[in-house]
Amino acid sequence: MKNIFLLICLIVIYFQLTAYSQNDKSNEDWANLKKYSEADKILTRQAPGENRIVFMGNSITEFWAKIDTVFFANKTYIDRGISGQTSPQMLLRFRQDVINLRPALVVILAGTNDIAENTGPISLEDVLGNIISMVQLAEAYKIKVIISSVLPAYDFPWHPGLQPADKIVKLNNMIKSYCQKNNIVYVDYYSKMVDERKGLDRRFTNDGVHPTLAGYKIMDKLIEKAINAVLKSTKTP
Repeated sequence: MKNIFLLICLIVIYFQLTAYSQNDKSNEDWANLKKYSEADKILTRQAPGENRIVFMGNSITEFWAKIDTVFFANKTYIDRGISGQTSPQMLLRFRQDVINLRPALVVILAGTNDIAENTGPISLEDVLGNIISMVQLAEAYKIKVIISSVLPAYDFPWHPGLQPADKIVKLNNMIKSYCQKNNIVYVDYYSKMVDERKGLDRRFTNDGVHPTLAGYKIMDKLIEKAINAVLKSTKTP
Protein backbone atom coordinates (compact mmCIF):
# COMPACT_ATOMS: atom_id res chain seq x y z
CA MET A 1 0.00 0.00 0.00
CA LYS A 2 2.82 2.32 0.92
CA ASN A 3 4.57 1.65 -2.42
CA ILE A 4 1.37 2.36 -4.37
CA PHE A 5 0.95 5.69 -2.55
CA LEU A 6 4.58 6.59 -3.31
CA LEU A 7 4.10 5.69 -6.97
CA ILE A 8 0.99 7.90 -7.20
CA CYS A 9 2.88 10.81 -5.62
CA LEU A 10 5.72 10.44 -8.12
CA ILE A 11 3.26 10.39 -11.03
CA VAL A 12 1.55 13.55 -9.75
CA ILE A 13 4.89 15.33 -9.33
CA TYR A 14 5.96 14.26 -12.82
CA PHE A 15 2.85 15.71 -14.43
CA GLN A 16 3.15 18.92 -12.40
CA LEU A 17 6.74 19.40 -13.53
CA THR A 18 5.83 18.61 -17.13
CA ALA A 19 3.02 21.14 -17.08
CA TYR A 20 5.27 23.74 -15.48
CA SER A 21 8.01 23.26 -18.05
CA GLN A 22 5.50 23.62 -20.85
CA ASN A 23 3.85 26.73 -19.43
CA ASP A 24 6.92 28.58 -18.18
CA LYS A 25 8.42 29.71 -21.48
CA SER A 26 10.94 31.95 -19.71
CA ASN A 27 12.93 28.86 -18.71
CA GLU A 28 13.33 27.64 -22.29
CA ASP A 29 16.04 30.22 -23.05
CA TRP A 30 16.89 31.81 -19.71
CA ALA A 31 19.92 33.68 -21.04
CA ASN A 32 18.14 34.68 -24.29
CA LEU A 33 20.73 32.99 -26.48
CA LYS A 34 18.31 33.19 -29.40
CA LYS A 35 18.37 36.98 -29.53
CA TYR A 36 21.73 37.28 -31.30
CA SER A 37 22.30 33.71 -32.47
CA GLU A 38 21.69 34.41 -36.17
CA ALA A 39 23.55 37.72 -36.12
CA ASP A 40 26.49 36.02 -34.40
CA LYS A 41 26.73 33.42 -37.17
CA ILE A 42 27.04 36.16 -39.77
CA LEU A 43 29.75 37.91 -37.77
CA THR A 44 31.99 34.89 -37.20
CA ARG A 45 34.09 35.87 -40.23
CA GLN A 46 35.97 39.13 -40.16
CA ALA A 47 38.36 41.09 -42.33
CA PRO A 48 42.12 40.73 -41.67
CA GLY A 49 43.25 43.26 -39.09
CA GLU A 50 39.70 44.11 -38.02
CA ASN A 51 39.61 45.16 -34.37
CA ARG A 52 36.17 44.17 -33.26
CA ILE A 53 34.87 45.63 -30.02
CA VAL A 54 31.96 43.81 -28.38
CA PHE A 55 29.78 45.68 -25.87
CA MET A 56 28.33 43.14 -23.41
CA GLY A 57 25.58 44.34 -21.12
CA ASN A 58 21.94 44.91 -20.32
CA SER A 59 19.37 47.48 -21.54
CA ILE A 60 21.79 50.36 -21.02
CA THR A 61 24.06 48.72 -23.57
CA GLU A 62 21.26 47.52 -25.86
CA PHE A 63 19.68 50.99 -26.09
CA TRP A 64 23.09 52.62 -26.63
CA ALA A 65 23.29 51.55 -30.27
CA LYS A 66 19.62 52.41 -30.86
CA ILE A 67 19.64 55.88 -29.31
CA ASP A 68 23.22 56.93 -30.06
CA THR A 69 23.40 55.57 -33.60
CA VAL A 70 26.16 57.96 -34.70
CA PHE A 71 28.56 56.54 -32.10
CA PHE A 72 28.21 53.00 -33.48
CA ALA A 73 28.05 53.94 -37.17
CA ASN A 74 30.97 52.97 -39.41
CA LYS A 75 32.87 51.34 -36.54
CA THR A 76 33.69 47.76 -35.65
CA TYR A 77 31.59 48.10 -32.49
CA ILE A 78 29.15 45.22 -31.88
CA ASP A 79 26.31 45.78 -29.41
CA ARG A 80 25.37 42.67 -27.46
CA GLY A 81 23.23 44.18 -24.73
CA ILE A 82 19.97 42.52 -23.68
CA SER A 83 17.36 44.44 -21.73
CA GLY A 84 16.75 43.19 -18.20
CA GLN A 85 19.70 40.84 -18.00
CA THR A 86 21.72 40.09 -14.91
CA SER A 87 25.37 39.04 -14.65
CA PRO A 88 24.71 35.25 -14.53
CA GLN A 89 22.70 35.49 -17.75
CA MET A 90 25.50 37.44 -19.43
CA LEU A 91 28.03 34.90 -18.23
CA LEU A 92 25.96 32.08 -19.70
CA ARG A 93 25.90 33.69 -23.16
CA PHE A 94 29.45 35.08 -23.03
CA ARG A 95 30.89 32.34 -25.24
CA GLN A 96 28.28 32.76 -27.96
CA ASP A 97 27.99 36.55 -27.96
CA VAL A 98 31.62 37.46 -27.26
CA ILE A 99 34.23 34.69 -27.58
CA ASN A 100 32.87 33.20 -30.80
CA LEU A 101 33.00 36.63 -32.47
CA ARG A 102 36.77 36.77 -31.84
CA PRO A 103 36.93 40.43 -30.86
CA ALA A 104 40.09 42.27 -29.92
CA LEU A 105 38.31 43.76 -26.93
CA VAL A 106 35.13 43.37 -24.87
CA VAL A 107 33.48 46.15 -22.86
CA ILE A 108 31.53 44.75 -19.91
CA LEU A 109 28.75 46.73 -18.24
CA ALA A 110 26.87 44.65 -15.67
CA GLY A 111 25.35 44.87 -12.22
CA THR A 112 22.32 47.16 -12.34
CA ASN A 113 19.76 44.41 -12.84
CA ASP A 114 21.44 42.19 -10.26
CA ILE A 115 20.91 44.91 -7.67
CA ALA A 116 17.34 45.26 -8.97
CA GLU A 117 16.95 41.50 -8.31
CA ASN A 118 15.65 40.81 -11.81
CA THR A 119 16.53 37.13 -11.45
CA GLY A 120 16.25 37.05 -7.67
CA PRO A 121 18.40 38.22 -4.77
CA ILE A 122 22.15 37.98 -5.26
CA SER A 123 25.10 39.17 -3.18
CA LEU A 124 27.44 41.84 -4.51
CA GLU A 125 30.27 39.35 -4.10
CA ASP A 126 28.53 36.96 -6.48
CA VAL A 127 27.87 39.77 -8.97
CA LEU A 128 31.58 40.59 -8.92
CA GLY A 129 32.35 36.88 -9.25
CA ASN A 130 30.28 36.65 -12.43
CA ILE A 131 32.06 39.68 -13.87
CA ILE A 132 35.43 38.15 -12.97
CA SER A 133 34.41 34.89 -14.66
CA MET A 134 33.66 36.83 -17.85
CA VAL A 135 37.06 38.50 -17.62
CA GLN A 136 38.79 35.16 -17.14
CA LEU A 137 37.00 33.67 -20.14
CA ALA A 138 38.01 36.64 -22.27
CA GLU A 139 41.64 36.47 -21.16
CA ALA A 140 41.76 32.74 -21.90
CA TYR A 141 41.02 33.64 -25.52
CA LYS A 142 43.39 36.64 -25.54
CA ILE A 143 40.54 39.15 -25.66
CA LYS A 144 41.30 42.44 -23.95
CA VAL A 145 38.82 43.68 -21.36
CA ILE A 146 37.37 46.98 -20.20
CA ILE A 147 35.03 46.92 -17.21
CA SER A 148 32.57 49.77 -16.80
CA SER A 149 31.18 51.17 -13.59
CA VAL A 150 27.51 50.64 -12.86
CA LEU A 151 25.53 53.80 -13.59
CA PRO A 152 23.95 55.55 -10.60
CA ALA A 153 20.31 54.87 -9.73
CA TYR A 154 18.31 56.19 -6.80
CA ASP A 155 15.48 53.69 -7.34
CA PHE A 156 14.20 51.22 -9.92
CA PRO A 157 10.75 52.01 -11.38
CA TRP A 158 10.00 48.31 -11.99
CA HIS A 159 11.15 47.23 -8.49
CA PRO A 160 10.91 50.21 -6.13
CA GLY A 161 12.10 50.29 -2.55
CA LEU A 162 15.36 48.34 -2.89
CA GLN A 163 17.48 51.41 -2.05
CA PRO A 164 20.11 50.66 -4.68
CA ALA A 165 22.19 53.85 -4.46
CA ASP A 166 24.66 52.74 -1.80
CA LYS A 167 24.79 49.19 -3.16
CA ILE A 168 25.88 50.58 -6.52
CA VAL A 169 28.61 52.62 -4.84
CA LYS A 170 29.84 49.52 -3.02
CA LEU A 171 29.78 47.33 -6.13
CA ASN A 172 31.65 49.97 -8.14
CA ASN A 173 34.32 50.17 -5.45
CA MET A 174 34.67 46.37 -5.57
CA ILE A 175 34.95 46.38 -9.37
CA LYS A 176 37.44 49.25 -9.36
CA SER A 177 39.60 47.51 -6.74
CA TYR A 178 39.60 44.29 -8.78
CA CYS A 179 40.61 46.21 -11.91
CA GLN A 180 43.45 47.98 -10.13
CA LYS A 181 44.82 44.73 -8.73
CA ASN A 182 44.62 42.95 -12.09
CA ASN A 183 45.73 45.71 -14.47
CA ILE A 184 42.33 45.97 -16.16
CA VAL A 185 41.01 49.26 -17.52
CA TYR A 186 38.08 50.57 -15.48
CA VAL A 187 35.80 53.20 -17.00
CA ASP A 188 34.04 55.42 -14.48
CA TYR A 189 30.72 56.60 -15.88
CA TYR A 190 29.33 56.90 -12.37
CA SER A 191 31.16 59.99 -11.14
CA LYS A 192 30.35 61.93 -14.31
CA MET A 193 26.62 61.15 -14.19
CA VAL A 194 25.66 61.06 -10.50
CA ASP A 195 23.51 63.67 -8.74
CA GLU A 196 23.31 64.81 -5.12
CA ARG A 197 21.06 61.86 -4.18
CA LYS A 198 23.47 59.30 -5.65
CA GLY A 199 21.00 58.86 -8.48
CA LEU A 200 21.37 59.36 -12.22
CA ASP A 201 21.43 63.09 -12.96
CA ARG A 202 18.15 64.29 -14.54
CA ARG A 203 20.15 65.96 -17.31
CA PHE A 204 21.06 62.49 -18.56
CA THR A 205 17.90 60.41 -18.04
CA ASN A 206 14.12 60.34 -18.26
CA ASP A 207 13.46 57.42 -15.93
CA GLY A 208 16.33 57.55 -13.45
CA VAL A 209 18.02 54.43 -14.82
CA HIS A 210 18.51 54.60 -18.59
CA PRO A 211 20.57 57.34 -20.25
CA THR A 212 19.14 59.69 -22.83
CA LEU A 213 21.23 60.73 -25.82
CA ALA A 214 22.84 63.37 -23.61
CA GLY A 215 23.85 60.66 -21.16
CA TYR A 216 25.24 58.42 -23.86
CA LYS A 217 27.33 61.31 -25.17
CA ILE A 218 29.06 61.44 -21.77
CA MET A 219 29.69 57.71 -21.98
CA ASP A 220 30.91 57.95 -25.60
CA LYS A 221 33.86 60.12 -24.69
CA LEU A 222 34.91 58.02 -21.73
CA ILE A 223 34.69 54.64 -23.43
CA GLU A 224 36.28 55.75 -26.69
CA LYS A 225 39.29 57.13 -24.81
CA ALA A 226 39.62 53.81 -22.96
CA ILE A 227 39.23 51.73 -26.13
CA ASN A 228 41.90 53.71 -27.96
CA ALA A 229 44.27 53.40 -25.00
CA VAL A 230 43.81 49.61 -24.75
CA LEU A 231 44.21 48.99 -28.48
CA LYS A 232 47.24 51.27 -28.70
CA SER A 233 48.97 49.50 -25.82
CA THR A 234 48.64 46.06 -27.40
CA LYS A 235 49.44 44.49 -30.70
CA THR A 236 46.50 43.73 -32.98
CA PRO A 237 45.68 39.97 -32.83
